[in-house]
Amino acid sequence: MAIEIAIETPLQDDMRGLVKELNETLLELTPPEHCYHLTVEQMAGQDTTVFIARDNGIAIGCGALKRHGGAIGEVKRMYTRPSHRGQKIGASIVERVEALARQEGLKRLVLETGDRHPAAWTVYERAGFLRCGPVLDYPDSKWSVFYEKSL
Repeated sequence: MAIEIAIETPLQDDMRGLVKELNETLLELTPPEHCYHLTVEQMAGQDTTVFIARDNGIAIGCGALKRHGGAIGEVKRMYTRPSHRGQKIGASIVERVEALARQEGLKRLVLETGDRHPAAWTVYERAGFLRCGPVLDYPDSKWSVFYEKSL
């Protein structure tokens, strides 16, 4: 298996498929009004860089860095297909997001994830993120768990 992670445009059919799977997964666990999805069109904006993980050319995971004011970056749209979970693909994508954020001089990474996503919590905590209160303009909700990491 040859897993490669690279910056790519999200405006590809296979990325649209990943995002569709991600959204379906999130909506099984969280009410729609508490899901903060970026569309692939939004992810294609100048403020966002998308990483796609591929296994022999097939898209199997993704994640993104969205830039905000105040030298803050946000980890968004993290997903690994069930067939490839447990292989540290999410951790590798988070490493790439963090490396890019540092390279660009960002001072802090933040993220919002769901209250029923313990596998995601493990990825972020192993990467050195700490739980915190609400970040950016997210509402304080029982459905959300927030993390931050100083760079």
